[in-house]
Amino acid sequence: MMTIRNRRLAPVVQQLALPLDAKPNRAASDRPVDVVLAALVIALIGFGVVMVYSASAVQATLHMHDPQFFLKRQAAYAAVALCVFFLVGAIDYHRLYKLTYPVLGGVGILLLMCVVGLGHSGGGATRWLAVGPVHVQPAEMSKLALVCWLSYSLAKKADKVKTFTVGFLPHLLVAGVFMFLCMKQPDFGSSVVLLLLTFTMLFVAGAKVGYILGASMLGGVFGAVSIMSKQYRLDRWLAWQNMDQHRADLAYQPFQSVMAFGSGGPWGTGVGKGLQTLYLPEAHNDFIAAIIGEELGFVGILSLCIVFLALVARGVRAAYRAPDDYGSYLAFGISTMFGAQALVNLCVALAIFPTKGLTLPFLSFGGSSLLVNAAAAGILLNVSRQGMAAPAPELETPAPPAVSEDESLFGAELGASDDDSVASALGEPSLIGDAASVKETA
Repeated sequence: MMTIRNRRLAPVVQQLALPLDAKPNRAASDRPVDVVLAALVIALIGFGVVMVYSASAVQATLHMHDPQFFLKRQAAYAAVALCVFFLVGAIDYHRLYKLTYPVLGGVGILLLMCVVGLGHSGGGATRWLAVGPVHVQPAEMSKLALVCWLSYSLAKKADKVKTFTVGFLPHLLVAGVFMFLCMKQPDFGSSVVLLLLTFTMLFVAGAKVGYILGASMLGGVFGAVSIMSKQYRLDRWLAWQNMDQHRADLAYQPFQSVMAFGSGGPWGTGVGKGLQTLYLPEAHNDFIAAIIGEELGFVGILSLCIVFLALVARGVRAAYRAPDDYGSYLAFGISTMFGAQALVNLCVALAIFPTKGLTLPFLSFGGSSLLVNAAAAGILLNVSRQGMAAPAPELETPAPPAVSEDESLFGAELGASDDDSVASALGEPSLIGDAASVKETA
């Protein structure tokens, strides 16, 4: 497995004299943005506002006596998210280099505050910190903070990433601390995403596959122990395996979600005409994909998957064209964060995975998730702006045609006659002419 430094565009880097640890580039601010990437993010944010309103109007009317309660909040979050997206996209991503440890430590303190009892509880978990009327979810911040730190550390330890004590173990320990703090809230879904992010970035950086496989097996054992150690997790696991028997209690939410997908058919019932908003709890939050499946059908879900796939593809493209390893790891990590979280959320909504409290990026209701994802997309936009163009293929000089022995002799005679004519033009004696005259005299 080669690192990004070894397999990327080394000839172009040398030709342009770009340092491997590039610094803020003022000329990059004049380059055009990735229009496709920006359009995808804006479309997802706008689509999320529409679907949150469609999924929450009934619940908002019953509990808040205002059908537009969640719409107003999500629209405000979306407006701020768009500002954050373009603002972060205009800031050189290298300026995050010095903020890595302050951000990592600050997010760790926020996670610890949730664990020690300073957080706001809801749905059986303590995942929020109340700052006046605003509720902040540190678990969402931890994903981006871990990506930034892993990018910083892996770029700094590029020559030692294959070692266990320097290149592998420290990254796993830091990720393990964040996972432990998320599990104590409890937030099993965010812990899974953090583990996927860590393994993916280590794999991309060139860590030994044996270390990653060994840690993956340990992670599987840890996950099994975590499920068995808590009765509510074990009950939820068993209910997920036998949904027909528990569709009125523990499996009620995933069962209704699957019903929503099935009732949507190929084209859906139409936006605002879904019936599962009456029965599916938290439809505007973690299970918003089920409402999309019901109201827009199979075509709508397929289109949504294509959009997320295109978003990840543009991020990977930005990673390969980044001017340095730090930018490459940032782009790969953020792309993985979007892809992994969307994949897990859709699998939970389809009852492929057990129920996890994990939002769908840019679509689920909530300010913390939307703002963090917008900031991450802004970083990705800036990395793509500073990216190098793909190297042009070098034109090979065609080899001269093969010359036979007779042709070479004929060419030699022509060359000799040419030399003779040149010599005569300069007034010098010709060797061929002198030899002919000597023979004639003899």
